[in-house]
Amino acid sequence: MSGAVARIDLNADLGEGFGVWRLGDDDALLDLVTSANVACGFHAGDPVTMRRVCAAAAARDVAIGAQVSYRDLAGFGRRRMDVAPDELAADVLYQLGALDGFARAAGTRVRYVKPHGALYNTAVDDPGQARAVAEAVAAYDTRLPLLALPGSALAEAADAAGLPFVAEAFADRAYTAQGRLVPRDEAGAVVTDTAAVVARAVRFAVANEVESTDGTVVPVAARSLCLHGDTAGAVRLAHAVRAALLGAGLALTPFAD
Repeated sequence: MSGAVARIDLNADLGEGFGVWRLGDDDALLDLVTSANVACGFHAGDPVTMRRVCAAAAARDVAIGAQVSYRDLAGFGRRRMDVAPDELAADVLYQLGALDGFARAAGTRVRYVKPHGALYNTAVDDPGQARAVAEAVAAYDTRLPLLALPGSALAEAADAAGLPFVAEAFADRAYTAQGRLVPRDEAGAVVTDTAAVVARAVRFAVANEVESTDGTVVPVAARSLCLHGDTAGAVRLAHAVRAALLGAGLALTPFAD
């Protein structure tokens, strides 16, 4: 890392409560991350929560991203759904516009889009779902980057739609040898050991690689690292990861202008 200081973004899923029910500690995580993937009401979140998180993010100069999902509040957006492309595009556009309204009321704007849960994983390999997401974002603002796995159908769809694409990596998720996330219903899919998460985060940021579940070293050139806000001990993990990245000489900055 000679010359210019290497930069990395640290993002987390936030605003994932609903009504009186809260999930995670949004305010604590906003003190640690540089980008916030804010739930837009379809898998979690509600107008009051969306407005509160946008205001809190704006006060900390944390970049706001729209975390769009399938219309699956009961399943937390983690159930794959057979949604027609035109319907999915309309759903994504609806969520993006809603969150951007709250962001603008807080004096900022939505600066990127990231699919959530099953939509994220489906659009990694399903060109039709990926195109629907990308076309909805492009219809709203072609300056908005899509944040997702490198080498995915979403990356190709973003390019075809004229959108910037930003690759991300997951410090708290296990990887297959193909560079995909291990499904959550499989053992070991979520990494919760602090030392392991920290080591993976630094390896992603410095060496651009991760060790898969079968021991294969997988190249992953990512500009942003994700920590899930609903992972056990999320705030503790974020503290440790942030300290380790800074200790490795990296600058923590949002990827989106």
